[in-house]
Amino acid sequence: MASNRIGRINEEVQRELAALIPTVKDPRVTGMISVTAVDVTQDLKFAKVYISVLDKEDSEQVLKGLKSASGYLRRELGRSLNLRHTPELTFFRDDSMAKGAHILEMLRDPEVVKPANPANEHIILEDE
Repeated sequence: MASNRIGRINEEVQRELAALIPTVKDPRVTGMISVTAVDVTQDLKFAKVYISVLDKEDSEQVLKGLKSASGYLRRELGRSLNLRHTPELTFFRDDSMAKGAHILEMLRDPEVVKPANPANEHIILEDE
């Protein structure tokens, strides 16, 4: 039952942070920023926030800006959520979308992925 509660808290913190990040006034926090996941510890003291940035060159600067604005984000999170402890936020870059796009690109490349059955090589799919 506790893991279900932590899961709901993770989702709620993720939703609130996604709404709060655009209000950060730090000039380094710009561009398309997505909160992909949040992992809150069982005692609600710490939270790992995974961030995905559209422009990969700016991702380090965005993480530094979010780290400096973590106090503001934590205070606003505490105001909006009714929790006993407001977790301390640490931000991490999440490259899962880029990795997924790379895997999808590899799957579409006929040089990398061979047909499962060589006898079916002559079959042309409708997509092609």
